Amino acid sequence: MKSLNQSSWKKNMQRTALVGGAAILLLSSAGGETAYNLGGAAYAAEAQSTVKNVAITYPASAVTVALNERLPLLAKLKLSEPVALRYESGNGAVARVNSDGVIIPVAAGKTKIRVHVTSASYKGKLELPVTIRGASASYKAVAASKRVSAGGRSFNVQTVAIPKGMPVTAGLPSRTVGLTQGLSGIASLYNAAAAINGTYFESYGGIPEPYGNIISDGVVEHIGNTGTSIGFQWDGSALMDTLQVKISGKVSSAGKSSQSWYVYFVNRTPTPGRTAAIMYTPKRGSKIGMTTGSAVTVSKGVVTKVSKNTNAEIPKDGYVLFFTGEEEHLASRFQKGSYVDYTVSYNDVSGKAIDWSEVHTAIGAGPRLVKDGKLAVDPANEGFVSPKILTDSGARSGIAIMNDGSILLVTVPAATMKQWGQIMVSLGAKQAMNLDGGASSGLYANGKQITPAGRELSNALVFSSLPKW
Repeated sequence: MKSLNQSSWKKNMQRTALVGGAAILLLSSAGGETAYNLGGAAYAAEAQSTVKNVAITYPASAVTVALNERLPLLAKLKLSEPVALRYESGNGAVARVNSDGVIIPVAAGKTKIRVHVTSASYKGKLELPVTIRGASASYKAVAASKRVSAGGRSFNVQTVAIPKGMPVTAGLPSRTVGLTQGLSGIASLYNAAAAINGTYFESYGGIPEPYGNIISDGVVEHIGNTGTSIGFQWDGSALMDTLQVKISGKVSSAGKSSQSWYVYFVNRTPTPGRTAAIMYTPKRGSKIGMTTGSAVTVSKGVVTKVSKNTNAEIPKDGYVLFFTGEEEHLASRFQKGSYVDYTVSYNDVSGKAIDWSEVHTAIGAGPRLVKDGKLAVDPANEGFVSPKILTDSGARSGIAIMNDGSILLVTVPAATMKQWGQIMVSLGAKQAMNLDGGASSGLYANGKQITPAGRELSNALVFSSLPKW
């Protein structure tokens, strides 16, 4: 892991944690916690003699989290050294904690969240008591049917107004990437008061995987890098940009220099016979789903297996890196016992870095419809080539950020993309983007399907006062 100053480290660790875990596994023994290389006991003895203590502190001695909240620990943790961390919950039936250090409530009660230093040269831990209590606030989704004039025509649109800060997450069928379910079923799974279909997906044969970016609870679960994305931040505000996500990392072994690696997809099936570099997280399911190429299994930041032409299992506390075609040579850089870490970078379509480190939920689709209150429709510039997007009229779903920071979910039976943008301007949108449409267009609120989707969906945005995270 490269050396960073405290300020730079914090920002990079947030990005690292968005999609992954720590670099080194710590094992407990009678003498305390020792950095241990799974490749051999000799390294463990050497590491034990050079290990340094790291002080981990949090501003509070204990925390309380409401059932309709999530708490990101990493932003407020203070460390005496810039090291990687891993997290664990003392009772997963009360609260979970993910690889980004986000506490996710499950049921009222008490538990402890343990934070461990995971570096070969350091040791340290923090135990933080956590109380999960009832919901902190009540939010209401308000549905309305409106007649809107745009481009010389009149349109009947369905809307659902979402107050700023209403809990939101990316809804996945059975909480898994690559499945489908009806919109009302996804809404019920997350106890949603409102839901709208999300990004495009493979709906005409094959595995129904999404096409756009998906971030869930701060973790990147799919990379699309086409079109526009909306992101929801911890402070309740929302962002919209042409988000491009990149993942790159380092792998190192005892006594050897580190080597680089990268992937350009997450939780996606490669095209047969084509080159691919893909990361599979637990949201994919129990296995990667293919038996070609080379798979590197990483658990708690340590390589536990390197296999070829095997349907590798995805560890619940890690991920699998899959390489095939011209990228398969990257697998040779890993060996059992190697330490793996990585970072996530965010750029816009022009390559300019953008700060999405505080985003916990995101859906990418597009094209952009409104920017800063003005019509901004340019699908070709965002990479779209289908006439369904460029010129045709069709059923549309969209999402807008209003001037007061609230969110508006909208559907219309038939409109061109330019008309769709004009409708959003007429509704008062400050920022707006298109979501998947056609038979996928669906809108749900307060137990009713306002716009029934014509097919099962692979993903959605769900909003709730008391979500089932």
